[in-house]
Amino acid sequence: QVQVVESGGGLVQPGGSLRLSCAASGSIFNTNAMGWYRQAPGKERELVATITDGGSTHYADSVKGRFTISRDNAKNTVYLQMNSLKPEDTAVYYCNVGSYYSGTYYAGLRYWGQGTQVTVSS
Repeated sequence: QVQVVESGGGLVQPGGSLRLSCAASGSIFNTNAMGWYRQAPGKERELVATITDGGSTHYADSVKGRFTISRDNAKNTVYLQMNSLKPEDTAVYYCNVGSYYSGTYYAGLRYWGQGTQVTVSS
């Protein structure tokens, strides 16, 4: 059984910060990376950031310079540090365990978290 659990969402003012956490457990095979997605009301799910087993990181243009993805291998946990938050960052954020090859992240269809709400508003 595989469990992927996000936490850390909430309400924050523009310019503020939040840190999201994602803990993965169980038997996960044929993956080499983890990623954060987000989905706002009426919009498609968007890939925000990824990190490979080797520590390589990639970011969507909309969050470069503001968000940082990192990992703690001892805890099997990844984090998304979100700084300088904007109202357009408002969304449900989802953690995924997948694969990264040749510049593309492939989401693991069976390895999604339940999502955590991030709301940026004054």
